[in-house]
Amino acid sequence: MDKIDARVGPETIETGAAAPLDVWAVARTSLGDIFRAPRLDRRGIAALTGLILVAWLSTSLYRVQPDEKGVVLRFGKWVATTDPGLHVHMPYPIDAVLLPKVTQVNQIQLGVGPASPPADGQSSRGRQMLTGDENIVEADCTVFWKIRDPGQFLFKVDDPELAVRIAAEGALRDVVSRTAIQAAMSDKRQLIADETHTLLQKLLDDEQTGVEITQVQLQRVEPPLAVIDAFNDVQRARADQERARNEAEAYANDILPRARGDGERIRQEAEAYKVQVVNLAQGEADAFLPILKSYEAAKDVTAWRLYLDSVDEVLKKASKVIVDTSGKGVSSVMPYMPVTEFKPPAPSTVSPPAAPATPPPAPAQGAPK
Repeated sequence: MDKIDARVGPETIETGAAAPLDVWAVARTSLGDIFRAPRLDRRGIAALTGLILVAWLSTSLYRVQPDEKGVVLRFGKWVATTDPGLHVHMPYPIDAVLLPKVTQVNQIQLGVGPASPPADGQSSRGRQMLTGDENIVEADCTVFWKIRDPGQFLFKVDDPELAVRIAAEGALRDVVSRTAIQAAMSDKRQLIADETHTLLQKLLDDEQTGVEITQVQLQRVEPPLAVIDAFNDVQRARADQERARNEAEAYANDILPRARGDGERIRQEAEAYKVQVVNLAQGEADAFLPILKSYEAAKDVTAWRLYLDSVDEVLKKASKVIVDTSGKGVSSVMPYMPVTEFKPPAPSTVSPPAAPATPPPAPAQGAPK
């Protein structure tokens, strides 16, 4: 028993110890059982190949939405631009499609925004522009743009938005530099915006950016903050000047037509008086011609008749008639005085002239007294 125990004991202890567990082998065995591919026959392989081919060919179909345009890339090179609708291209990875939004209107604000905050003094100086009359203003504007040519937009310019911003700042400075400060701050703001729009579009077209500028809105044109109070005083003075000019023009528009009307009336009255006087003089001249002919035919008779007519005209206006009763040539005339028709002259209301303040001049030396 002792031998058996001595012989068997160590072997029992040595062979009875557990072997170490191979975790990775167990994992591989389990996963192999789970993901073991089924064995396919020829029909199965053909069906699987057909499914893979259909899935690959389906990558050649793409749809372009109404607000988009399709940019087809072949091995990364721009080869075509397609309109909205359903289209086909070479399957992936031969062809790929980019779909930029071409109807979306984007905006860029110049002078306001992260690039130039108003609290930053350096950025404030960057907004300052020189006007045509060598003054300084700060101008803010908003630029609205959209994609016109997707191919140029994606491949001709590295950063289209930055390109639009830089071109817009240059165009605005160019237009402001040709405009006086008073015009830029008052009546030519819209003209500045229109000229900036035209110049900006030309710059972007020259660079083939594929961007269309839809609108430029000039929001603020003001002098720098350090001198804004002085400029406001000038503005108020100009407003007072404009108001005074308008009042003067209104007064002139009121008084001038009336003066012209009075002048025309006086001219017409003078013309009428001239015609009247000329006609009267012509009539008197025409009436004198027969008398002249009668005088030339019988001078004594005509002269006596004219004398009698003249005396008759004078006596018609006389209130007293004195008749010579001495009998010299008028003995057949009966004295007559219409007492009832006698009217004494009305008392004069005119005050007698004042006596001269200075005595009459003395007679010249040597003259008789």
